[in-house]
Amino acid sequence: MMMKKTYSPRYFAILEKRKNLPVWLQKQEFLEIFMQNQMVLLVGETGSGKTTQIPQFVLEAVLDENSNPNPKGKKWLVGCTQPRRVAAMSVSRRVSEEMDVELGEEVGYTVRFDDCTSPRTVLKYLTDGMLLREAMVDPLLSRYKAIVLDEAHERTLATDLLFGLVKRVLSNRPDLKLVVMSATLETDKFHKYFSGSPLIKVPGRLHPVEILYTLEPEMDYLEAAINTVIQIHKCEPPGDVLVFLTGEEEIEEACKSITCKLGDQVTVMPLYATLPSALQHKIFDPTTDPTKIYDPITRVESLLVSPISQASANQRAGRAGRTRPGKCFRLYTEKSFNELKTQTYPEILRSNLANTVLTLKKLRVDDLIRFDFMDPPAPDTLARALGDLFHLGALDDEVNLTKTGEKMSEFPLDPQMTKMLIVSPEYNCSNEILSICAMLSVPNCFIRPSREASKAADEAKSRFAHADGDHLTLLNVYHAFLQNKQDPNWCYENFINYRAMKSAVSVREQLVRIMSRFEMKLCSNSFTSPNYYVNIRKALLAGYFMQVAHLESTSGHYLTLKHKLENNQVVHLHPSSCLDHKPEWVVYNEYVFTTRNFIRTVTHIEGEWLVEVAPHYHNLANLTNCDAKRVLQKPHKKRKREKKGVA
Repeated sequence: MMMKKTYSPRYFAILEKRKNLPVWLQKQEFLEIFMQNQMVLLVGETGSGKTTQIPQFVLEAVLDENSNPNPKGKKWLVGCTQPRRVAAMSVSRRVSEEMDVELGEEVGYTVRFDDCTSPRTVLKYLTDGMLLREAMVDPLLSRYKAIVLDEAHERTLATDLLFGLVKRVLSNRPDLKLVVMSATLETDKFHKYFSGSPLIKVPGRLHPVEILYTLEPEMDYLEAAINTVIQIHKCEPPGDVLVFLTGEEEIEEACKSITCKLGDQVTVMPLYATLPSALQHKIFDPTTDPTKIYDPITRVESLLVSPISQASANQRAGRAGRTRPGKCFRLYTEKSFNELKTQTYPEILRSNLANTVLTLKKLRVDDLIRFDFMDPPAPDTLARALGDLFHLGALDDEVNLTKTGEKMSEFPLDPQMTKMLIVSPEYNCSNEILSICAMLSVPNCFIRPSREASKAADEAKSRFAHADGDHLTLLNVYHAFLQNKQDPNWCYENFINYRAMKSAVSVREQLVRIMSRFEMKLCSNSFTSPNYYVNIRKALLAGYFMQVAHLESTSGHYLTLKHKLENNQVVHLHPSSCLDHKPEWVVYNEYVFTTRNFIRTVTHIEGEWLVEVAPHYHNLANLTNCDAKRVLQKPHKKRKREKKGVA
């Protein structure tokens, strides 16, 4: 006997609001085109309701298919990808309310290190990166009956890979359907790439947005933004204000300044990528992104302040009209807007592709050059990625995945961090390296609040500092957090980010599960052993041997140690480093450019270890310092001295 579902009064109240969304008015048109075609393109303005409604329309169209389970005997799924994890989580929560079901049951989400689904799930929101990871295990995506690729205009690395991957899957699975959605598609390019698929346009948004420009260019955009917020608060009707800035530092500075000037008249909340998810979700409570560029020659990822595109500007303006009529205050002239480039450059043209190549290899893509990229990456960037993976032992001479590469592809980490984790059992320190990986995978654990409290915060941080550097400092923090039973009050007293630490614990648990699957040993040296920290530092170097710098005795500056075909770069220790001296050799986690070249998260190593962990790579090293050359070219004498117990 079939039971009919009983809906709550809230369901019907939400349903009435849904019917007012612009996309709802074209529901029947969409369903007819969707059922007649394997691929559909949809363009709808921000606020038209496409992200919440279209996946539900698709689910409605394929729901009957679940009476005939897929070949694996499981329910068919409708998947909707989002470039950002907070979007996948928040939209799935809203859709579960609209469908009157519990989040994690019929509607769920999957993001990195967080799976909120169940065997009953039929509509799943997930990051594009997570769908790629599913494809590694199931290349035909056999559980999916339909896939919705949302926010296609953002052209993230994972989204671009999904374009080519899903096209290949569609040719092998005529029963699979695809919807590509965006607010600002490059229509001609997408039409051509997706073989002339039908295009549906959803005009209008639920509420109008008024665009306002400045009459003259602003000299200081941060100060102008803060002053505009104050002006809006004083002169405009009640509502929320969303300010777009270029990075975490500016956002925190603006928050402090606005709070200082307006006090408890407003609730000021920061929002940026490295903020813990729980804090990001606070923006949804009722009230009482940077341009990254990768240089394949120097391997530098830089966060540069640069003009946005017209498409991004229009996307941002659309945020103002979601729940009521809004206003968009652009802190530049209309002439400046017209001079902006039309679209944002795809991430694949400005990023390190090592992880991308590893993913493609795991997806059994043998010919990387002929993979169906919408915008093929530069040959230099692709070659550098292949070279890095070769040196890490992930690829063999035939450019095939090695056993190490197979393992590396299973970890949701950067290849170098994964290599560090995989080799750690050889140094009998996999437990410690797991903790360091977890700490490196979450936002900064140290809190540095207002200037008044900054001295106390710095003193608290110094209590965890390890003489040999930042990685071991992070390990000290993690151990202390566990020893204090994960107490939030202890975190508060020591200026530690409790949310970040809880996330690190969760990440570590999931990494342990992956290691267990590969039967990788969990082990530690005795804490009292003289090799305890030495082995941890060697394991760090085994993953990051391509990120080493040497102190030049003549200039007092660090030079990065590079392959002989590359240029050595002058770099400086980042001000956040715990190192209070300049060791001769250091390994670093990040190379960033802001006001000048910095290496961040740095640990002291010994030069002769380079020959031990990566002899083939560093035999080709081109160093300008004679002492450095001697260390690398004559390791045997040093080893004999070590056997005699001479330091």
